Amino acid sequence: MAKLLCYTSPGRGHLFPTVPVLLEMVRRGHDVSLMTLSGEVARMTAAGLRTRPIDAAIEAVMHDDWGASSPTAALDRAVRVFVARAEHEIPDLRRAIATEQPDLVLVDFNCWGAAAVAEQSGLPWALFLPYFLPWKLPGLPPFGPGLAPRRDLLGRLRDTVMARLVHGVVNRNLPALNSVRARVGLPPLGHMTDLGRTAPRILYYTAEPFEYACPARPPSVVPVGPCFWEPPADPPTWLARVTKPLVLVTCSTEFQDDGRMVDVALEALAQEDVFVVATTAAVDPARFRPPVDAHIERFVPHGPILQRAAAVVCHGGMGVTQKALAAGVPVCVVPFGRDQLEVARHVEVAGAGTRLLPKKLTPARLRAAVAGARECRPGAERIADAFRAAGGPAAAADALESLLPGRTRPSNAAR
Repeated sequence: MAKLLCYTSPGRGHLFPTVPVLLEMVRRGHDVSLMTLSGEVARMTAAGLRTRPIDAAIEAVMHDDWGASSPTAALDRAVRVFVARAEHEIPDLRRAIATEQPDLVLVDFNCWGAAAVAEQSGLPWALFLPYFLPWKLPGLPPFGPGLAPRRDLLGRLRDTVMARLVHGVVNRNLPALNSVRARVGLPPLGHMTDLGRTAPRILYYTAEPFEYACPARPPSVVPVGPCFWEPPADPPTWLARVTKPLVLVTCSTEFQDDGRMVDVALEALAQEDVFVVATTAAVDPARFRPPVDAHIERFVPHGPILQRAAAVVCHGGMGVTQKALAAGVPVCVVPFGRDQLEVARHVEVAGAGTRLLPKKLTPARLRAAVAGARECRPGAERIADAFRAAGGPAAAADALESLLPGRTRPSNAAR
């Protein structure tokens, strides 16, 4: 038995995919300690995990990238958030390591300070990554703009030019990242796309063919497919009365002012032979006026909805997008920011749905995009099969156990 300490950022979209991995480690007899956002401590404890909150000062640093005037400004704001949180993560995780004396540390990819502490500690450690790998790798377009892979001469030229532009912007934030590493005595990185490369393992919560094929991806990155957990809840009683095909429309749990997507979806689908279920998450549901064939709540368990859904309309968060695809449900992505341009393009390239940019978001266009997505069910089902084959929490636990002294990495962990 080993002692595992897991440290997450204050985001449910990063916590929930990691819960089944931790529960699998508990099932295998390991002693697991979790540090996460305070609002989830009771629920994680009830789920069977020994849990305590991260420093309250970390949660006080809120994302405000949604209000930026450009993608560059949004990136700069996001970096400032990660650096500000890192200031508190460093002493927070150091105290926890001193108290818990773990054999293994697992850290959220977005926790720059905690990751630096884990690396400097000398303990076996790993990162978990619930979005696409933002590294510079041969054969892949630069991360961010949402470019489709293109391996001909024009594609290579496009990627070279775009990489110069994108990486020039990204690298403006390199001093901030290296200041975090310097605080714990680690050497600087040479490029922002080197973030995470020092980790002995990265639990990568996706898999090909949703992720683009890349032979150059290092073996430290273990694609285990998406892992899912949601708070236990009974299916809503009103669901049994719905007879029409369902379309799930869902906003981000991290506020990014994407409520317009719900407004447009309600209008676009009002005359269609579907029933719309909208979950508004970080957006106040009281601002919407649903038509007869619609139901709006802040949160509804997605599992029972997806069992009957014909399509999903979403912002392109990896959590809800992969949850839909894992259920074989095609997706229409309206990407508002962050990594969502990448997610939207991956959905399109995989033939598992459609994409519609917010600046083109109108009822007529969204109606057509949803119709197009519904024709992509075979692509979504192909992704679902691949996700199941990737191994999920069991493959992730295998990868973590391989870091322990005397253990070897199972051959099936790198599927």
